[in-house]
Amino acid sequence: MRYLILADMHGNWHALSAVLEHAVERGFDAALVLGDLVGYGASPNDVVGTLRDLPVAKHFVRGNHDKVAAGITDGRGFNPTALSAAQWTHQELTEDNLEFVRQLPEGPVTVEPGLVICHGTPFDEDEYLLSAGHADEIFESLPGMWTFFGHTHLPSLFCRPEGHVEASLLEGDEQTLQLEVGADYLLNPGSVGQPRDRDPRASYMLLNTDVCQVEHFRVEYSIVEAQQEIRRARLPDALADRLVLGI
Repeated sequence: MRYLILADMHGNWHALSAVLEHAVERGFDAALVLGDLVGYGASPNDVVGTLRDLPVAKHFVRGNHDKVAAGITDGRGFNPTALSAAQWTHQELTEDNLEFVRQLPEGPVTVEPGLVICHGTPFDEDEYLLSAGHADEIFESLPGMWTFFGHTHLPSLFCRPEGHVEASLLEGDEQTLQLEVGADYLLNPGSVGQPRDRDPRASYMLLNTDVCQVEHFRVEYSIVEAQQEIRRARLPDALADRLVLGI
């Protein structure tokens, strides 16, 4: 099985479109969507509609921005820029897309035995996973699992091959990672719509369970067009400015 793994689209249809074009050329059988379909970007309906209509099996979890945009939570704790974008998104989404976002399941979701998806961590969808120590706590509770997560916008890998946790950020145009059956892995595909590792290109992964490999890719997209849409929507300029910086 070949899984397309996407996280943190954040209403950026130009980035999502480029990623899907890139991924279709390589082929995939199903899609795993790790939350934050919306928020920040100016094309929430295009993003949600495109993901809903993918002609393959799909597994979703919700993200924290999805919850606020859908009215599930009030955004307490969001900074003013994030909150204003979530509130704008709530008003912008069509009735059908708003209901779809509202019905996104809370993670974790087990896709198949040994394969789990979540947004933040398997134990808290709003929690940031950034350290080896934190990863080790998760491994103790979920041994022998491949868990894919988002939320940090950083393409990264945590693994525990010999009882100690190794952590790394994933860099470069593309790379292939060989996974061990029954070993502990936490993998973040990075953000499609708002990368924060100072590489502005969209980031995603493909998982091939038949050969136990993960491929990580960076994809160029029209940042200028995404910025223009944000400004036309009168969203905060900072949301447009950060796209070109990858922060």
